[in-house]
Amino acid sequence: MIMKTDEQDSNPSFVLRAIKDVAFEDRAVPKLRDEHDVRIHIAQTGICGSDVHYWQRGRIGDFILNSPIVLGHESSGTVVEVGSAVKNVKVGQRVAVEPGVPCRFCGYCRSGQYNLCNDTIFAATPPWDGTLSKYYIVASDYTYPIPDHMNMEEGALVEPVAVAVQITKVADLRANQTVVVFGCGPIGVLCQAVAKAYGASRVIGVDAVQSRLDFASSFGADDVFLPPKPESGVDPIEHAERVAALLKEKFNLGEGPDVVLECTGAEPCIQTGVFVTKKGGTYVQAGMGKEVVAFPITTACIRALNIKGSIRYTTGCYPAAVDLVASGKIDVKRLITNRFKFEEAEQAFELVKAGKQDVFKVVIEGVQ
Repeated sequence: MIMKTDEQDSNPSFVLRAIKDVAFEDRAVPKLRDEHDVRIHIAQTGICGSDVHYWQRGRIGDFILNSPIVLGHESSGTVVEVGSAVKNVKVGQRVAVEPGVPCRFCGYCRSGQYNLCNDTIFAATPPWDGTLSKYYIVASDYTYPIPDHMNMEEGALVEPVAVAVQITKVADLRANQTVVVFGCGPIGVLCQAVAKAYGASRVIGVDAVQSRLDFASSFGADDVFLPPKPESGVDPIEHAERVAALLKEKFNLGEGPDVVLECTGAEPCIQTGVFVTKKGGTYVQAGMGKEVVAFPITTACIRALNIKGSIRYTTGCYPAAVDLVASGKIDVKRLITNRFKFEEAEQAFELVKAGKQDVFKVVIEGVQ
């Protein structure tokens, strides 16, 4: 079935034209690229730190802003047009949108690690447009129907849940393991909640902000830890070792936790995370901060740590994330602190950029 929009309809979009230069543009309604595509009327979009990063700095690693792009990639919406070969969704269905469609043919894709595909079309990653438009085109198999009891805000926040699912997947997290998560922002607390849902015996959240620790303790963490600030003149590595020792002592972790998930990208947290992980344990780097940090490589070697990196999501992460939200195991509605209309998108981005402690997750309503 194909439903087409009136040819006179337009596609209002929130566009990053250049670094620190955003504007609303009325673009053409996008057309299906092939018979497997669908067109989504975007309903809700969450703001991610990467969106703000491109807005303020114009690049993340090898991805550099060289031409205007539409921002946004955490979205839900309603299917309004389907290609002739589409079988998994139909017009009128409400869906969570997975924002990265890989090539499907390379070795990474064929192994299920499509997050590593060099030819992925990922929303709001240069040069590709994102989802902060009225309409967005995506491959049908990268849309996931959401049940009637889930609202569109929950559908949009399936994306960060899928990120957390991938991080725990990379960690090969097992039931009855002890887990320390550095960072109690959105991804950190979602990792804590996913770890508990997957059977972790104990999950400890670490953050430098007490209000975030308070939230984490009510959301997914069994315990929380506020690390002491370094004393003047103390070597940073020595301080990190001291904090790791305090963590183990306070929570009776013995040799250390089985798994450490680092979700801040902050150098002191990275160092402390390596020092706290038990021998033979797993340390996963998910947070991105400075591109180069001082890393305790000797400790990682002599403790035979499994050091891994995590990016985006792989096969099965999105369906698992939908199930975790739909089942009520993860209440993503509690993450939302601020809501904006589409016309207020710039104010929403300004709020996220300000980095206030009481601002957790910001969502933007789609064009009506």
